[in-house]
Formats: sequence, C-alpha cells, structure tokens
Amino acid sequence: MGRFKMTDGALRVGGVGSVGTRCTVSLLEGDAEHDALILQQKEAGPSSLEAYLPRIEFTSQAQRVVLGQRLMQAASDIFLGWNEISGNDFYWRQLKDQKESFDMQKLDERGMGSYLGVCAVCLARAHARTGDAAAIRGYMGSGTVFDQAISQFAVAYADQTARDYLLLAEAVKSGQIEAETGV
Repeated sequence: MGRFKMTDGALRVGGVGSVGTRCTVSLLEGDAEHDALILQQKEAGPSSLEAYLPRIEFTSQAQRVVLGQRLMQAASDIFLGWNEISGNDFYWRQLKDQKESFDMQKLDERGMGSYLGVCAVCLARAHARTGDAAAIRGYMGSGTVFDQAISQFAVAYADQTARDYLLLAEAVKSGQIEAETGV
C-alpha cells in the first residue's frame, strides 16, 4: 500500500447495515501508469451484541470487524485492513469483490432446495472456522438430536415469520401502517 497515494474519493451511501456511518470510495494511484486501486472505507461502530457477550479487547472496532471477517471467510479480501481517522475507526476493503446474486423468486422447489443447501454449507463452514470444529462435532454427538432441534427451530421461525407478515399486511390494509411497494 506504500506505493499508492489517494487521488480522489467520494462519499458512498451504503445498505441498511451502514445507515448513519461514514463510507467512502477512494481511488488510489500507484507509481506505474495503469497502477490503480479502488477501495471502500467503512466506519466501524460497536457490535450490537457487545452488551450481551464477554468483553474481548481490540485496538479498535475496525480491527474487530477485520479479524472477524478473516476468521469466517474462506478466502478473505487481500485489501482488508483498518485505520483510525480523527478518533473514528474505519476498515478498508475491495469496493467490488465479484459477488453474484440472482432472483430467488424464479427458483422452483428443487432450485430453492439446492440454494438453501449451499447457504447452509457456507454458513456452517464460516462458523466452523471460528471455533474448534472437533469440539463442536463432539458437542453435537452422532445422533439426530441436533438435527431435530435445528429443524424444529427453523420450522417455528418460519411459522412466526408468516404470522408476522400476516399481521403486517393487515396493519397496512387497515391503514394502521403506511407502506409503499415497488421501491
């Protein structure tokens, strides 16, 4: 990074998780003619879980985010790092990391099952990377108790989500809540 200097930048409006935080996109140019990077710098605040978990000391909130991402991601962003500016914690990352998406509403039942299976494997892998996989396996045992418990939780969660949606739809229909669709 020492070969690069910031030559331009712009404020960026992030998604829901970034509302109220500072976020910039920066152009960094190197020594060679076509040697440039476009990086994103995001402000890192305290974790929403901080009040409920044992305190772990980090040099900054940005360090906490970066170390967490490095733990959970199988292939981390090579530009991931952190710094402090005027008392605010920031972390750096690639602006675009070639993530893909698709319209899940176009999936049939089999396709949705495949998609959910891939999501489950990715989530399990991320969580296994942050703990002792052998200890987790030993804790879960070889029976079906864990499988059944997680299945029951998933069904109960889905049922609760459906009930919540119906209540929301009724509140919108009755005029108790104002909603705009197609945004």
